Amino acid sequence: MNAIYLKLRLQLNALLCKQELIADYYRELSQQLSHSVSKMSFMAFDLEMTGLNSQQDQILSIGVIPITSGVLQLAKAEQLLVKIEGSVGNSATIHGIVDEQLVDAVSIEQAMQWFLAKTKGHILVAHHAPLDLCFLKADCLRWLGHEIQFVAIDTMALEKKRLLRQHDVLKEGSLRLDACRNRYGLPVYAAHNAAIDALACGELLLAQMAAIAGKDELAITDLMV
Repeated sequence: MNAIYLKLRLQLNALLCKQELIADYYRELSQQLSHSVSKMSFMAFDLEMTGLNSQQDQILSIGVIPITSGVLQLAKAEQLLVKIEGSVGNSATIHGIVDEQLVDAVSIEQAMQWFLAKTKGHILVAHHAPLDLCFLKADCLRWLGHEIQFVAIDTMALEKKRLLRQHDVLKEGSLRLDACRNRYGLPVYAAHNAAIDALACGELLLAQMAAIAGKDELAITDLMV
């Protein structure tokens, strides 16, 4: 997608949007597209959910870490636990979050307000972004009564595009976050939560950007598949 077209689309969305919080989100995001990629602000994020169905399952935690001028801002990494209806059930075996940890967690409405505030003026980055975005869109719609469109880079899709230039068939599991990181010589993180996975995704994006760009200046369209 052309960066100029994307910027114009965001500006038009801001003009047409009757929800001021979302309109302001679009305006701030459109300004980012005036910068070169090296100067853009990104926000790597990750969600932990009770399952994979955005209409039935729920967000349990959100991890974010900003990337400013090509540098991960480790001191600004954050994680938020989110209250759910019912129990985490068997999903705890995947994400490690148990019901007792959610006693003092925030509501999903508070979580969405926090997420929009944190990511305002940032291009989102996630591994397998469409899945996480489905949950965010569904919860924002329930909270605000208005649809929202995010701008996001999907590190999984970016890696798939790169690999398919080299191989006709991809091995099973080759697009998992840890497998992608391994190809760039990035470290293995023993712990697993939303904040660490956001960090892992951010590091992967920076490695991908360096591999794609070489000595050339990247365009945002090089990263959006």
